[in-house]
Amino acid sequence: MSSSGKGWNNSFDYSFKILVIGDSGVGKSSLLLSFISNSVHDPSPTVGVDFKIKLLTVGGKRLKLTIWDTAGQERFGTLTSSYYRGAHGLILVYDVTRRETFTNLSDIWPKEVDLYSTNQDCIRILVGNKVDKESERAVTREEGRDLAQRHRCSFLECSAKTRENVNQCFKELIQKMMEVPSILEKGSVAVKKQILKQRELDQPPRQSSCCS
Repeated sequence: MSSSGKGWNNSFDYSFKILVIGDSGVGKSSLLLSFISNSVHDPSPTVGVDFKIKLLTVGGKRLKLTIWDTAGQERFGTLTSSYYRGAHGLILVYDVTRRETFTNLSDIWPKEVDLYSTNQDCIRILVGNKVDKESERAVTREEGRDLAQRHRCSFLECSAKTRENVNQCFKELIQKMMEVPSILEKGSVAVKKQILKQRELDQPPRQSSCCS
């Protein structure tokens, strides 16, 4: 998986929407920043909704990822279904040192995701962040794995601070998305252009109006 934006001229094969979901302070923005820029520092808290774009090549295909980050307000109902609409992948993040962030994912996120997500084949991955604070761990690796198995999704633990498993998290999500035909079809730029062209052809010719 290589990343490059030079010379693409906005030309890519697939465009995917990925959401990063979880409580405030679990490190969503840090994970995203680490993946996008390969740098490690604490970003300022996200206000409202923010998104980043990453261009990369996987298996010879050029991908445009639009990755959405939030201030952790999802469970308070301040985000509408439009946030989830059309999402191809979800990264559900909790802090391994704060048990309540894990409980919230367990109790709240799946229900909300199921309620609002418009893509039934949307790929999900559960991520336990901040494993660099092993001495403060409040959620075991086995508990995380069990929750992921219950909701039939992948599971990884990582550290945005040390960058451990950060790229692996996104890499695994992308690979799984590209194994699902319906996701490839929905994310395909060529298919979208074809649909748009067909709609234009199906439009009845505009009648010229004139006075007799």
